[in-house]
Amino acid sequence: MNRCLGPALPAVLTIATGMMLGSGVSKAQAAQSPGSTDDQKLDQEIQLMRKDVRSQKKQIIAANLKLTDQESEKFWPIYDRYTADLVKINDTKYALIKEYATHFDSLTDDELDKSVKQWLGLDQSVAQLRLKYLPTFRAVLSAKNTALFYQLDRRIVNMIDLRVASALPLVEP
Repeated sequence: MNRCLGPALPAVLTIATGMMLGSGVSKAQAAQSPGSTDDQKLDQEIQLMRKDVRSQKKQIIAANLKLTDQESEKFWPIYDRYTADLVKINDTKYALIKEYATHFDSLTDDELDKSVKQWLGLDQSVAQLRLKYLPTFRAVLSAKNTALFYQLDRRIVNMIDLRVASALPLVEP
């Protein structure tokens, strides 16, 4: 059976792309010095859009992961804790992306090295989080539903990451 991610996926991708590009905020506004009102407005917009992405993601998972009432009762609180832990990692990720997008043309070699190490560390943190929650999800879901949940989670995150990465300028040699 081939399950799609449903009609909400384009909305998630649009929101995620807008989130990283400032959702209509110009590059000049996005590049304002920290603490400026435009920068604060952009941060607020990003926070609202991230919340909406999480809601859309939850809807996609709910639409594709057919749970009994008993499974639902146990799964969703765990999912919410997992998401809260993931948000903490993503806070750092989005700060790193914002910093890069704002200063990509003037970063020193040391700053680029630091950014690459941070990015790889964040990838590692997400993988460790998924491993940490695997037995918890498995305790309340069948093996198939656990695998399906992780497939859905990874597909959505990978698609958002691809859109965001594609929108960021490459480092010039």
